[in-house]
Amino acid sequence: MVFSIVVFGSIVNEGYLNSPSESKEFCIYNRNPNACGYGVTVGVLAFLTCLLYLALDVYFPQISSVKDRKKAVLSDIGVSAFWAFLWFVGFCYLANQWQVSKDSLLNEGTDAARAAIAFSFFSIFTWAGQAVLAFQRYQIGADSALFSQDYMDPSQDSSMPYAPYVEPSTGPDTAGMGGTYQQPASAFEPEPQGYQSQGY
Repeated sequence: MVFSIVVFGSIVNEGYLNSPSESKEFCIYNRNPNACGYGVTVGVLAFLTCLLYLALDVYFPQISSVKDRKKAVLSDIGVSAFWAFLWFVGFCYLANQWQVSKDSLLNEGTDAARAAIAFSFFSIFTWAGQAVLAFQRYQIGADSALFSQDYMDPSQDSSMPYAPYVEPSTGPDTAGMGGTYQQPASAFEPEPQGYQSQGY
């Protein structure tokens, strides 16, 4: 999120210059308005995407549907990989346009232009790393109960630390209970109505 702010902020702030002989501003990247426009657009949209997925990460534990959780993680993988590609294109485009710039006025905004190129480069790895982390989250979820749609009977689970209760089927019934638990008869009697005094 910070990298996208640096990219579009530096281009908006110092990416447009004007010469004394011209009244119209021009882009610092080889006078190509598309280069500045691409940097600003990608930076702003990446910032908004970061905010969206930050909200999704906060909301993720409340998502109860397995399908919705799976869709959220898969969209995180796809969007992160897509943004890594867009930042790669942006880095190449801005670096190329900066390399071929031959303007004498470029001393004024050189730091901002280089900062936008550098943080575009850093954003490639940030978004690619986010895609890798989301893929790992998907793999963990596929192996665990995060995306499990099948109900597993706890008595059939071999990882349980204790054995489930099984009704004895052989041997004499000395207690006369038949191996099952029964509620005492007093447990189902209705409570008396009215005021009851407390004995202390």
